[in-house]
Order: sequence, then C-alpha cells, then structure tokens
Amino acid sequence: MPGGAERVLRRRIGSVRNTKKITRAMELIAATRVARAQQRANAARPYAEQLTSVIEDLAAGGADVDHPLLRRVENPQTIAFIVCAGDRGLAGPYNSAVIRTGEREIQAHRAEGGDYKIISVGRKARDYFSFRAYEIDSYFSGFTDNPRFEDAHRIARRVRELFETGHVDQVELIYTEFVSLGTQRSVVRRFLPLEPTKTLAQAGGADASALISFSFEPSPEGVLEDLLPQYVEARLFAALLDAAASEHANRQRAMKAATENADELITKLARDMNRARQASITTEIMEIVGGAEALEDDAA
Repeated sequence: MPGGAERVLRRRIGSVRNTKKITRAMELIAATRVARAQQRANAARPYAEQLTSVIEDLAAGGADVDHPLLRRVENPQTIAFIVCAGDRGLAGPYNSAVIRTGEREIQAHRAEGGDYKIISVGRKARDYFSFRAYEIDSYFSGFTDNPRFEDAHRIARRVRELFETGHVDQVELIYTEFVSLGTQRSVVRRFLPLEPTKTLAQAGGADASALISFSFEPSPEGVLEDLLPQYVEARLFAALLDAAASEHANRQRAMKAATENADELITKLARDMNRARQASITTEIMEIVGGAEALEDDAA
C-alpha cells in the first residue's frame, strides 16, 4: 500500500539522519585529532634531527664502531617486516593500502626464496595476515591513533632482539607517510641495518676538525654505541606519529564523504516519500469519488 511505503521511507530517513549525526561527529573528532597528531609529529622531529646530527658529527670526528645494529648481510635470507596499520576501521583506504603494500613486499621476497617475519602494529594488520595464514612473529596494538615513545621502545626492543641475535638479516618498515592533509602514501623504508657511521659522516658533511676541541666520555665510540639504539627508537617513533596523523586524516575524509552521501540519500528518500504520499492521497481521493458515485447510483 502507498501508506505503508510512506511509513517505511520515513523510518529509513530517520535512520539515515541518525547515521549522519554519527559520521559528522566522527569527522569533527578526526579533524581535531589530526591537528594534534601533526603537532606531535612536528614536536618530535627536532629531537630525531638533532640525534642524527650528533651521530654524523661523531662519525665525522673519527668514531667508527662495529655495532650489531650496523651488521650487514650481503644476501639477506630472512627479512622482518614491520607493518603499521590501525586498530580501527572507518578510515577509508588507510588500512588496506598499507597492508597491501606489506603483502606485496612479503610475496616478492618469498618469490626469491627468502623467509620472512611479520611484526604487526595495529589490530587490522594482525587480523588480515592471520586470516591469510601468514606467520606473525609479534603483535602490538592499542595505541595506533595516539602512539607514545614507550610504544616505540617496546617495538624497537623486539626488532633489535631479532636482528642482533641473527634471527633476521634485515628489517623493513612499512607505514603511511603523512605528506599533507590531503596526501598520504604507503612507503617502505630500510630500518635495519643502519647506515655505517662513515656513510653517515659523508652524508652529513660534518667537519672533523671542528670536533677536535671536544672531549667525549667515555669515548666517541662509547657515546656512539649508546646513541645508535636511541636513534632506532626515534626513527620508529617518528614513523608511528606519521602513521597516526595519516589515519586521522583518512578517517576525516571518509567521514566527510559518508556525511555527504547521507545528505544525498536523505534527499532521494524524501523525494520518494513525497511521491508515495502523493500516490496515497490520489488513491484516497479516487476511493472517495468512487464511493460518492456509488451512492448516487444507489439513490437513482
């Protein structure tokens, strides 16, 4: 019946309006969080840059160590892949893009006859790889949208343990790089081994003579050995902050698109409801006219 169709459409419009309120609220929350995540990433950048500069200066000053984090294997057989995704969905292509990038890297290495280990960051990455029977070595979650340095420290400790003990020959970091509010991209970065200190010195272009007047305790090599693990943690923390900002930016865009789609659907349903109402009114008028004609016929 037309009246029944009108009631169904009215209920659907109410449901879509309620959904629109939720998506609009999530859009506003994501917009607030992405700004905060950008601020955190910018605040952490000077520390990582200064740490890199100190390591370059030490290397330029003649400090060269044989640290386990610098151990390089010519033909790595086992590679650990750190895949940084999110704990929650509703973020557009954020999770699927970085997970697909990680899976391509894993499959390419397996095609060459190599082995792999997955360090999963985020529940979505764990669920995806577990469902497809990939071997997951370690799993970290509960912080992807708001990472702390302690979280990076826990992940880095596990990665260092695998690398320093020789269980893996190389570590690749796969995460979403935050370029701007409208642009984020999945990237693959060599995480371990670190660049040799001589290479760092050449890249930094530091002047060794400028460091002659400085004294280091216990020694330049000792300071460098202490700084390298911190350098690993700083790099990982910067990647986690980038990933968090990217997740919020993707969620903001996804919720904005959902809100706009809800508006369009409400407009379409309202038109359908108006047509159903007009059909109902027309039917009632026809019934009244038909009844009046029947009464006239009876009276005649």
